Amino acid sequence: MKRPVSLSGPESVAVPPCPDLNLIEMLKQSIHARKPSNVAELKQFCKEEDHAGGNEKLVKLMPGLTVYGGDVRVGALTQKVTHHNTFKVGSLNVKCLSMPCHTSGHICYFVTKENSTEPPAVFTGDTLFVAGCGKFFEGTADEMYKALIEVLGRLPPETRVYCGHEYTINNLKFTRHVEPNNEAIQKKLTWAKPTIPSTVEDEFTFNPFMRVREKSVQEHAGTSDPIEAMRRIRKEKDAGMLFPCFFFKTAYRLR
Repeated sequence: MKRPVSLSGPESVAVPPCPDLNLIEMLKQSIHARKPSNVAELKQFCKEEDHAGGNEKLVKLMPGLTVYGGDVRVGALTQKVTHHNTFKVGSLNVKCLSMPCHTSGHICYFVTKENSTEPPAVFTGDTLFVAGCGKFFEGTADEMYKALIEVLGRLPPETRVYCGHEYTINNLKFTRHVEPNNEAIQKKLTWAKPTIPSTVEDEFTFNPFMRVREKSVQEHAGTSDPIEAMRRIRKEKDAGMLFPCFFFKTAYRLR
């Protein structure tokens, strides 16, 4: 069953609040068990319908709900955030990471918990997928390089990656095309099933968009410039290596 994030206190948070009837029903049930003021926040990646389409329904269901996002186009937005803004949700510390490219206002959320032995988590929306990345709808290869390598890539290696879609198997088929001799790709593809979460460390072993500094990826792209390699590989994937994809609604329970 898909669930919103469950905290150690009385709050809940949906990441993202997609138009999912199961999610809405679960939050309805939570209202009967909790005071409405204790049903916490919605964290929104971007303005697109597959992520933001449930905002208005949930806000009507729970008046006073806080909707976080980095784009004024996000439906029912109440709290606009920017790069390195921080806030707390129950026992969790949340840092906002601006990732313009897929959309200009895309935000990822880096989540840690005080005095916990659990690894941190990052909710990456349409920026980083397992073995892939989002299309450059409103940005450039340079922006995606900065997002993947200079921001997400510098998070602790053990950080768990919760992306907005489950495209893993199809992404791995493309990565095998880019690096046919990469054993990590073949192992992941042999094992692959619904795979979320990944980790930042894992992505550096098989995600071509995070491996654009590797010689094997640059040779495939025909350039030694990692940003140009990013642009060429994304263009190649968009143009010719298209596979069916299925929408995945991220659900993550924190103990």
